Amino acid sequence: MGLNEFILGLSNLEMITRAPGFFKFTEHTVAAHSYRVASISQVLADIEEQAGLKIDWKRLYEKALNHDYTERFIGDIKTPVKYANKELRGMLQIVEEKMTAEFISQEIPLEFQEIYERRLCEGKDETLEGQILAVADKVDLLYESFEEIVKNNPEPVYKEMFFEAVKTISSFEHLASVRYFFETIYPELVNRDFYGKNKFIQQVNTIINAETSLNI
Repeated sequence: MGLNEFILGLSNLEMITRAPGFFKFTEHTVAAHSYRVASISQVLADIEEQAGLKIDWKRLYEKALNHDYTERFIGDIKTPVKYANKELRGMLQIVEEKMTAEFISQEIPLEFQEIYERRLCEGKDETLEGQILAVADKVDLLYESFEEIVKNNPEPVYKEMFFEAVKTISSFEHLASVRYFFETIYPELVNRDFYGKNKFIQQVNTIINAETSLNI
C-alpha cells in the first residue's frame, strides 16, 4: 500500500466534468477547477495580507488544492440538486466522508494517514484560510457561469449559479478581499457586451446591495 492510488486519483479528476447534464460551450473539469481555486485563493490571500492579516500559506494551499479531491468518489453533483435541501446535502456529505475514510485506511500508508485525514476533510471552516477557500470556490463558479452567460447559453442554470455565487461571496463581506473583489475586480468582469446585459447587471446589483453594505 503506497500513495499510488492517491496520484492515480488526480487523473480521475481530469475526467469529471463540472455542471454535468447541462449544455455548455466550454467544458471544465474538477482538476482544472481545483487549480483555478488554488490560484484565486492565492490572490485573495495576498489582499488579506496587504490588509494586515497573517496567512498560514501551507494550510491555505492544502485546503485549496485538495478541496474537491473527494469528488473522485461521487463525481460532481449538479449544483441545483446538491443544494435542493439541507437533508440531501447532508446525506451526500456523509457518503463522501465515509468513502474518504475508507480510501485513507485502505490506500494511504499508516505513517501518512493523519496528514491525508487533514487534507481531505472539509476545508471550508471558520479559519481565515477556510473562509478564503469558500470565497475562491464561488469566485471560480462565478467566472465559469459568466463565461456561458456572455455566450448566450440558453440554460437558465448558469444565471442561477452566478446569483448563488454572488450571494455566498457577499456573505463574507467582512473580508478585505471580498470588498476588494466587488469594488475592483467584479466591475471589470461584467464590463462586456452580451444579450440582456442591462437587466442581468441590475439583478446582480440588487442582490449585492441587499446582501452587503457595498454600493455597486
